[in-house]
Amino acid sequence: MPIPNNGLITETNRQYYEGAQSFIGDGTKLSFLTTFNTDLVYGSYDPNNADYALNNYKLYRSSTGFPGTFTEIITNYSITNNTIIFTAGNAPAMSEYIVIQLKTLSGGNYGVSGDASTLAYGDTVEKNYGGYSYITLNDVINNFMVAYVGDGKLINSVKRTDVIFHAKRSMQEFSYDTLKSIKSQELNIPFSLSIALPQDYVNYVRMSWIDHAGVKHIIYPSNNLTISPNENLLQDTNGIPIQDNFNSNIDTESLTETRWKSNNLTPIDYSINDFFGSYNGEDNVWSQNIFYGRRFGLDPQYSNINGYFTINEREGKISFSSDLVDKLIVLEYISDGLAYDLDSRVPKMAEEAMYAYILHAIISLRSNQPEYLVQRLKQEKFTKLRNTKIRLSNIKLEEITQVLRGQSKWIKH
Repeated sequence: MPIPNNGLITETNRQYYEGAQSFIGDGTKLSFLTTFNTDLVYGSYDPNNADYALNNYKLYRSSTGFPGTFTEIITNYSITNNTIIFTAGNAPAMSEYIVIQLKTLSGGNYGVSGDASTLAYGDTVEKNYGGYSYITLNDVINNFMVAYVGDGKLINSVKRTDVIFHAKRSMQEFSYDTLKSIKSQELNIPFSLSIALPQDYVNYVRMSWIDHAGVKHIIYPSNNLTISPNENLLQDTNGIPIQDNFNSNIDTESLTETRWKSNNLTPIDYSINDFFGSYNGEDNVWSQNIFYGRRFGLDPQYSNINGYFTINEREGKISFSSDLVDKLIVLEYISDGLAYDLDSRVPKMAEEAMYAYILHAIISLRSNQPEYLVQRLKQEKFTKLRNTKIRLSNIKLEEITQVLRGQSKWIKH
């Protein structure tokens, strides 16, 4: 049975801030156990080996421990279960300093005097910051098996695979409206006006473009202005879709998307020079009828000068209007929290609610369970979930007070 996570801090301050841990050799010792919260990833000790790029650390040695004397170890060791293991006959010498540092492959040597950037940098170190407020999904499963399953407990026995399934489902459900599951990516819009959806994308929260002052401007969806068709069928002169040699419809480029990308948005966003407009023979409409925004009687959903975006489900991309080309944007989106499987992190304030969810899910699906017990567990699940939402809402009285100081102002809808 796995040992449950006890929530104790195992890292020293140096491990946490610098991402480094040191050892001193005695001339005979071959293995050194590291205690980072982050698991070590070992590919190869040889920089000439392609697997070396998999390493999320670098290993150094120094005979004196003085800054500037550390050199990287690139021979005769391996790492297993976060333990550094030197091969026989290659044990660190007596009083030799061994330092392992979590970091990316870029950067200088460890311990360079006066260069603070060599102490703590790189994604591996930074992802560990603030980690104490979270627990991994794997630890939640282990803790549940220890605390809720066994003789004399509510669940006598259960398969670990069942617990994993319900734990993942709870993670997904909590991520949609409870957990801090909103992620963001900073991207540049290419000339193709499309970017791929993030790998763990579930739904978007907000899209913004960033100006030279760092201020964000909200980009709104195109709504009813345009659409990205799921199928773009090639047709014959009679309008019948054409099939290929395998009897499947032949797709072609979407004319709707092509026209939208080439649209300069002038007749949609900007003011009318001639209020009465002019007749457009091709579209058989007066130009003033398609001026949705920025005029008296405007439609608020189109009152926008920040551009538009469309979710292209067919290609798995986000398409943007032409006025956003080469703009810096920030995409905020929801993930279901399971992109990294059991290594997914759960806020500790949501831990108890997750146990209640798993417990109710297991009991409610078993036969011959008393209905009062199922209802009691259901009520506990909702109660703990509500408490979790309150805790994670991060409400600060001073911040609310600052907002309400403008309560005498008119609020228009």
